[in-house]
Amino acid sequence: MVKVKICGITNLEDALLACDLGADAIGFIFHEKTPRHIRPSEAQLIARSLPPFVTKVGVFVNMPIQELGKICETVPLDLVQLHGDEPTEYCRQVDRPWLKVFRVSDEFDVSQLAPYKAIGFLLDTFNQERYGGTGQTFNWKIAKEAKRFGQIILSGGLNPQNVSEAMNFVKPYAVDVCSGVEAVPGKKDPEKMRRFFGEISCTAKSR
Repeated sequence: MVKVKICGITNLEDALLACDLGADAIGFIFHEKTPRHIRPSEAQLIARSLPPFVTKVGVFVNMPIQELGKICETVPLDLVQLHGDEPTEYCRQVDRPWLKVFRVSDEFDVSQLAPYKAIGFLLDTFNQERYGGTGQTFNWKIAKEAKRFGQIILSGGLNPQNVSEAMNFVKPYAVDVCSGVEAVPGKKDPEKMRRFFGEISCTAKSR
């Protein structure tokens, strides 16, 4: 069954509901230029309250490697998500398992994934103004093509209305949702989350 990551968690209530509904991973965003930003001290408290087999993911955007390391010392992260323009030299210095994010436009060349020795690749929608949280999808044919380079985590504009179609078309290793299950930026909508997981469950059973 496809794995599910709920990203942009800022409070314990949302985190625990996501886990109760079946989330495999919870994402904490440490990039300050987003309303979904969370302080390391807050993320630490939430992370310590999660069930033992839920993966705790830290999302970073072009952060100096020393700062990233300090956050990893504070928050019990299992996985680092590099969501910026980090070169391979930077990635090799990360002392946790890591995902590399690529922001996909119609002209995206999937061969860009090749030099990165990541445990997986998260594909998000390209936006000139921001890193993630756009609420917009991209051409999923590109995600299908990218699967030859490794495990693909599909992101970008997923919501209860389109996640089933995305799963059937791309057949990704995992799906990642943030704004698609929010009430407002930084606060999840419980009903949207339930519908999102319900669609995933129904789609998995129909295969």
